[in-house]
Amino acid sequence: MPQRKLPPHLEGKKIAVVVNPNSARRKWHRSPRLRAYMQERFPGRVFDQFAGKADMIEKVARLSAENDVILALGGDGTLADTMQGIVSAGRQKDVLLGIVPLGSGNAVRESLHIPKGIRPALRSFYRGRPRPIDLIDVGGRIASFVSIGATGLVTHTKAKGTIPGLAGHLLASARLAWHPREYFEIELRDGHDDKGQAFDRRVLNLKVYDCIVNKTNHFGYSWVIAPKAKIDDGFLDVTVFDIRAYNYLLNFPLIYLGHYQRFLKHFKARQVVIQGDMLHAQYNGETLPPCRRLEIKVLPGALRVIRPF
Repeated sequence: MPQRKLPPHLEGKKIAVVVNPNSARRKWHRSPRLRAYMQERFPGRVFDQFAGKADMIEKVARLSAENDVILALGGDGTLADTMQGIVSAGRQKDVLLGIVPLGSGNAVRESLHIPKGIRPALRSFYRGRPRPIDLIDVGGRIASFVSIGATGLVTHTKAKGTIPGLAGHLLASARLAWHPREYFEIELRDGHDDKGQAFDRRVLNLKVYDCIVNKTNHFGYSWVIAPKAKIDDGFLDVTVFDIRAYNYLLNFPLIYLGHYQRFLKHFKARQVVIQGDMLHAQYNGETLPPCRRLEIKVLPGALRVIRPF
């Protein structure tokens, strides 16, 4: 789109469009109309050639040094890599992030109320306003949501498979039926519980099925996993599923809608340290190497995102 037509928050800004060509079963490659549509609006500013995750992060870092706005097309993994690149460049206070969903999950999009679909999301990009959001640092990686335990193991299983998208997730989710509870030591720092009782440090020793540490309300596919999370409150939202697999599966419809979570242990904290025999974790739908200790902290107001409200 010609620069003269840009709204005030974008006027005079250099915009780079970063596209994950493998998102949504390579939709970018399968849709010449989509490619033409984006090139027409951002001529010469569309970047879609990456040799993997590390290359995308490195190139986004370079683009962040040269541009004022990064418009990311992809899913939650693409957004994690884009945010990582912006932060790696030290430009998180200067660069605006725009989001156009092109993935299968799109939990971040949903939690930010960015419309689904290319054209509605672009309208939101033009008509919205930059607002600061918190990010998560999980072992040096930038994220919006993290899970450790059963759903982390599902992501690991799916990553090893060959079936993409929702079908791959559903197939991998069979692991949920027999995943045992594991002993976790969960150390919460600088936070409060659901009763409003503040603490500097609290340690939980529990048998855990799954532990959710989020800034977004959602996982992918409209799953309201963390209904009490707020994208800009300066706290990690921590929900502990200290229940057995059969309870999880029996109540899954209520878990999916976010209702069952009110019966679970829930905390707000600025930092979380989790230890266990072997932690399987995922962040923004990407796997973390199995480990015995995981440090997670909030990065308050770390990035400005263009969103509807």
